[in-house]
Amino acid sequence: MALLHIITPVKDSIDSTRQTIAAVSGSTLDIPYSYRIFNDYSSEENTAILQQLSQEYAFDLVNLKELTDHPSPNYRLTLQLSQERALAEEAYLLLIESDVVVKHDTLQKMYQCAQSQEKAGMVAAVTVDEKGDINFPYLYAQKWSRRTHKTNKRLSFCCTLLTPAFLKAIDFHELDPEKNWYDVFISHQSCALGFDNFLMCDNTVLHKPHGSRPWKQLKYTHPLKYYWLKFTKGLDKI
Repeated sequence: MALLHIITPVKDSIDSTRQTIAAVSGSTLDIPYSYRIFNDYSSEENTAILQQLSQEYAFDLVNLKELTDHPSPNYRLTLQLSQERALAEEAYLLLIESDVVVKHDTLQKMYQCAQSQEKAGMVAAVTVDEKGDINFPYLYAQKWSRRTHKTNKRLSFCCTLLTPAFLKAIDFHELDPEKNWYDVFISHQSCALGFDNFLMCDNTVLHKPHGSRPWKQLKYTHPLKYYWLKFTKGLDKI
């Protein structure tokens, strides 16, 4: 029985996803774990590549197209299915997005951090760019010391661990179906429910923001166009 369930939601972006999968599969962990990729309506070509990768790296591939006709993104369903499975095995749930590359000891350090904190709800590894500088979505932590910080600020799901105790206290079936993303809400709920959240600034992961949804890069290059798309087309609901 896996004590750690690792998941990665994927929407195309095969090159970055391949790096994510290889890094996770190369992790050094001293506990049983499972790895599952949620394929959220990738193209047929990329779905076939994911199938090949699942045989090469021995992860479970869930094609959401076979489970729902709801268009991508299907983060809500991904979270619901993952919570149900983790609760059934009393396991930790670790989310790693497809534009993140972990180090071989990243996941072990996160698990150990959660184990060492009696009231841990969520533990996140801080994201950095290729130069090692803290980047989006943790710009607020750029001046923080490189240690693990207890925080009430929102954590992203770039690389974040949810504890069994927290998973028992929250029901992902109650997540707002009108939203697209839930990391801000869930991280705040963890604190509201009396849990402690931790950002590990001494445990970094490489992050290439929005690799799976390139249009979101407009937030930095053409912010007016980004917000026009966000509000007129109902995209990126947090």
